[in-house]
Amino acid sequence: MASPALTTGYRNLTSPVSLLRTLASTRFATPLLRYKHSPRLTSSSSRRFTCLSSLQTDSTIQTTLSSSGYPEYNRLMPCPAHNFPPRIEHMVVLEDVRVADYISKQLDLPPLYVADLIEFGAVHYALVCPKPPLTATPEQVKLFKEVTSPSVLSKRTSIKGKTVREAQKTFRVTHSNQFVEAGTYLRVHVHPKRSPRCYEIDWKSRIIAVTDSYVVLDKPAGTTVGGTTDNIEESCATFASRALDLAEPLKTTHQIDNCTEGCVIFARTKEYCSVFHTKIRNKEVKKLYRALAAAPLPCGIISHYMRPVNMAPRLVSEDSIKGWHLCQLEILECKKIPWPDAATEKEHGIEDCGWTSRDFAYECTINLLTGKTHQIRAQLAACGAPLVGDSMYMPAAIAETVNPEVNPYGKGNEHFTILEENDKETAVAEWMDRHGKEPKVGIGLQACQISWEDDDGEHFYEAGTPWWR
Repeated sequence: MASPALTTGYRNLTSPVSLLRTLASTRFATPLLRYKHSPRLTSSSSRRFTCLSSLQTDSTIQTTLSSSGYPEYNRLMPCPAHNFPPRIEHMVVLEDVRVADYISKQLDLPPLYVADLIEFGAVHYALVCPKPPLTATPEQVKLFKEVTSPSVLSKRTSIKGKTVREAQKTFRVTHSNQFVEAGTYLRVHVHPKRSPRCYEIDWKSRIIAVTDSYVVLDKPAGTTVGGTTDNIEESCATFASRALDLAEPLKTTHQIDNCTEGCVIFARTKEYCSVFHTKIRNKEVKKLYRALAAAPLPCGIISHYMRPVNMAPRLVSEDSIKGWHLCQLEILECKKIPWPDAATEKEHGIEDCGWTSRDFAYECTINLLTGKTHQIRAQLAACGAPLVGDSMYMPAAIAETVNPEVNPYGKGNEHFTILEENDKETAVAEWMDRHGKEPKVGIGLQACQISWEDDDGEHFYEAGTPWWR
């Protein structure tokens, strides 16, 4: 059975010593390659978004802890109000087996719970086990070397013609009856991140437009556009598809943050999905945002450079740094309005992040010139005007107001460039620690307008009234 030891929130290879045997003598069934990688919502996914909703009322979830310290698992529905702590299991399959049966046996999970995990998109596989992290134990490293040795891999017909790196690419397991062969790597997100907000929304009322090619949604805050690594069920794409009773699920064309509300375009066909992706890549899609900032901002273009690290918080600098990405936005208008009252903030799940001056806020209309993750949030915070309710960036902005030197990339820290590399890394780590956690629901940010041109003319859409008005 898999080991329960956690390492930095994630599990390493968890097969016990008894499983550390070579795969050279195992038998091989039909290669796993018959399960080609497909879009996240396939024909089996069509079944998902029409049937899992019934589990919300027909099933119960047990929260009693077992002797192992984990919950006594039953089903994934109904959606709990709070997430369980992360539990991610990494395993190497040592026999040809039906994937759901193997997971259920190795992790001691009920078969129906495993089936739910697969329907949620919480189970991933790779033909060859990825390299374990530096925190892996000697036994885990030994297992990795055994199952990836050239003598073992040469006997696996499913990876012929592939490089090891290609064979280590992960895909979702799409149905419970899927078979995997010996040597296959599995990653199981036993506690997928849940989105109870999805069940609170009147999704039909959030639909702005429906055409033959696309659907425009006024996305509610506190929801994901297309899902997460471990949960593609509780997403805007799935719930909007269900609300419209579509025969084919909607396809994601672009993203906005979970805590952001406003206009999102979903394609109804693969062809239009490709068309819209091309328009975004060619900067042919114009997006305007409304931002509720805690301090005033001047009209005009604001430029920063964003650190090329794909993790939050996103760090930005006014100075150009080699390899960093240019971020630009244009403040078209900034007007002073009353700070939302406590009742309004509570109704919309807006967090009090410690900003002291709460008499007035500043509603800005922003033309997004480049589209980087967290760009508006990070840039406005760097200007000393974080967004209302932004629990990730406002604490750092407050800290910098008190002591400008805490920001290694700020105006008050010219000496940062002459520091030794170790000291620079320490300063950056301390600055990241000044930031908070991602907001639970919403912040003062709305994707208020989106427009583009097709062969049939201009397409222009606006979101509804932002939560703070």
